[in-house]
Amino acid sequence: MRTATARRSSAVMAETMAVLCAAVTLAGGLVALGQDLYGPRAVAVVVLLVVAGASAVLLVVRGASLPRRVLGGLVHTGGVGIGLAQLVPQEPQAALAITALLSLVVVEVSYFFPAAWVRRHMPALVLLSNGTLLLRGDVHVGYVLAIDAVLLALGLVTSQLAERALGAHRDPLTGLPNRRSSDDRLQALVAAGGTFSVALLDLDHFKEVNDTAGHEAGDRVLLRVARLPARVLPPGAVLARQGGDEFVLLLPGRDGDQAVVDVWRVCDALAGIGLSCGVAQHQPGDTVAQLMRRADGALYAAKSAGRGRVELAAATGTPA
Repeated sequence: MRTATARRSSAVMAETMAVLCAAVTLAGGLVALGQDLYGPRAVAVVVLLVVAGASAVLLVVRGASLPRRVLGGLVHTGGVGIGLAQLVPQEPQAALAITALLSLVVVEVSYFFPAAWVRRHMPALVLLSNGTLLLRGDVHVGYVLAIDAVLLALGLVTSQLAERALGAHRDPLTGLPNRRSSDDRLQALVAAGGTFSVALLDLDHFKEVNDTAGHEAGDRVLLRVARLPARVLPPGAVLARQGGDEFVLLLPGRDGDQAVVDVWRVCDALAGIGLSCGVAQHQPGDTVAQLMRRADGALYAAKSAGRGRVELAAATGTPA
């Protein structure tokens, strides 16, 4: 079952893939315009362009709901399609222009897929591209190796940039958005206005877990919270780790009463893990600091009332 974090990551990946598929369709069409294609060659071009265009449309319409394995299958299809398309043009220059489209696949794979997946699948796509270029008989091997060098460098640089971006906005243990990321999202919600709520979730007696069972046991508890199934949260919700044993849950479009129900659902899904939670609904004129202060006050009230509770802060700053 996919977590909420994985679902959001897949949505971003699908949006990026849609842009790249659209670029492949446009670039492939422009290359085809410069060719005198007839018979099977023309049919092959039309089929490849239709597949690329249809993939872009599918990713725009349904991308956020597609599982990772489907997105990975689309990446494979795109790489194989580019490799086969190199056989279509009569001029070697056009075949090399099509090969350049493989760089888009390299960027997509290097940024969004784990390193193990890249090592397992990318060599096959590159070998397919090399094989089809050499099979033509009119492309010098030096050009093929030059393209390989560029693709390798592009993949390495993209992977490094992805790792840097992940470290800046993700908690290294849980993989959830970190405090910096959740603060940015919260600032955007406040600036946009409208109805939304924020909840602070604190693990009860977490220090005792670390002291008695060790930090590895504490890490397992934190990871269980991070792997909360996406179905438990409403659409658009963001679960982030604030630090230590505290998490924040952003709930766009949910008023305070609805947010309390959502947070209780989280508590039920994490049965066996004690949670004290404070909820605050954004009020007109609230700053981020004011909103978080009311949520923190509600969290304190939950702990004072015996822990394992969800408290809703009133607009005045005291728990309702």
